[in-house]
Amino acid sequence: MIKQAAQIDDSAQSIGSYTAGCLSGAVTLPQNGTGYQLMRTTRGRSYGHPDLIRFIESIAKTAHLQHWGVLLIGDLGQPRGGPTPSGHRSHQTGLDVDIWYLLSQQAATRSLAFNERETWSAPSVLVAKSDAIDDNQWSTAHEKILETAAQRPEVDRIFVNPSVKRLLCARKSAHDWLRKIRPWWGHDDHFHVRLKCPLNNKNCTGQEPLPESDGCDASLAWWFSEEAKTPVPAAKKPEPLALPALCDVVLKK
Repeated sequence: MIKQAAQIDDSAQSIGSYTAGCLSGAVTLPQNGTGYQLMRTTRGRSYGHPDLIRFIESIAKTAHLQHWGVLLIGDLGQPRGGPTPSGHRSHQTGLDVDIWYLLSQQAATRSLAFNERETWSAPSVLVAKSDAIDDNQWSTAHEKILETAAQRPEVDRIFVNPSVKRLLCARKSAHDWLRKIRPWWGHDDHFHVRLKCPLNNKNCTGQEPLPESDGCDASLAWWFSEEAKTPVPAAKKPEPLALPALCDVVLKK
């Protein structure tokens, strides 16, 4: 496992796409900061583009000032980005981060112990075996954090469970930011923030543009259809996508 970042330019560079890329000049997120604590510290996935580190620190400070709770930060990326051995197809260019829905009272009062960071898991915000939101696990603080994150100009999109998207659509009257909130399978215990390609990162490949609508329409209804709920037959694990040639330099340096 690569444990050190590598740099091939004067500035950090996200190279390739979110699912087939790498990162030069990565920065590691400190384990503790105002309004956040890093979880799963032994996984080696605390690295990101400086833009991502700034985003996490900024939104965590906002959560702290607004008394929404301490954010527990899951995976960012590896020291040089690239495909991870498990858990993600994306998180390869230092522009993705998972943030747990768990707003822990313990984390609000002290630094979590090593064992707690490694063994805790985030509870689902869904009622067991249901697509209903569990009011015991969900709060208005979650909604405010998601809204604040989605309104940030550097954020490209945020992946959430379809039930979370449905809840936000039902409760909000100003839907301009909701177009960034994208339903996806899973994501019932965390949300996944993806940043846009940074300025001057000419080798970074962005995702397709978001639809113009807020997504609170028939496209959302599909996620609750029988078609969406029907398990897909187990398929052969897809072959990894080819990485840009520049990643050969980054990953082997």
